[in-house]
Amino acid sequence: MKRLLGPLGFLALATFVLLPLAQVIQLSFTNTLPRDNMARGALTLQNYANVFATERLADSLLNSTLYVCLNVALSIAVALPAAYAFSRFRFRGDRLAFFALLAFRVTPPVVLSLPVFLLFARVDLLNTPVGVALVHCVFNVPIAIWILESFISAVPREYDETAFLDGHSTPGFLVRRLIPVIAPGIGATAFFCFVFSWVEVVFARTLTITDGKPITTAITSLFGFRTDIGLVMAMTTLSLIPGLAMIWLVRNHISRGFTIRV
Repeated sequence: MKRLLGPLGFLALATFVLLPLAQVIQLSFTNTLPRDNMARGALTLQNYANVFATERLADSLLNSTLYVCLNVALSIAVALPAAYAFSRFRFRGDRLAFFALLAFRVTPPVVLSLPVFLLFARVDLLNTPVGVALVHCVFNVPIAIWILESFISAVPREYDETAFLDGHSTPGFLVRRLIPVIAPGIGATAFFCFVFSWVEVVFARTLTITDGKPITTAITSLFGFRTDIGLVMAMTTLSLIPGLAMIWLVRNHISRGFTIRV
């Protein structure tokens, strides 16, 4: 009996998770509004065709991809040297500063939405993917430092010393020697940064009033008096593909990203 509990529990959990996903995918291929040349409930690719034929929906896919990639790149570029400093050097208040970053990470985004909006309005960063990417860095850099610091701490200090004796500068060592060694950590960091940026709504809605809207706000804008559920589900399905791809790429490294050295 005990042997059956594990498989049955896993099956129940898989059903609970996958059943809504299966319904989303099925509805994305279904005509959910009456049309002259198509019956309601008929299988069709029209929903996906409408996504790419509608400029604001197609642009939202491009905007999300652009600001997420920019955010991941900036977060890792900023977090890597900071994580190296926290791992290799000791200074007064280093642990306090380290945990203060993590404490800032749990600040609700809505608390900062108005100050960020006013600041970005002055520097002309509203309605641009760059503005969204920059404000996401505020929340992603602390978690990126946390993850990368634990990976760097697992590398012996002798590795650094050997590289410096070979003539490497600190930037050269980080790029040529350290990054290949902690590549799994960078993969896990990229995943967490990607997830936050891809699904974040508060800043995406606040900073993109007229243009530059990401996929999250594009999906919510589809709901109205006569909602085309098939079109909504097609957009939702397309929004899942990059996340699933990221999970597949870093599937072996995600759990290691939870390690923290105190």
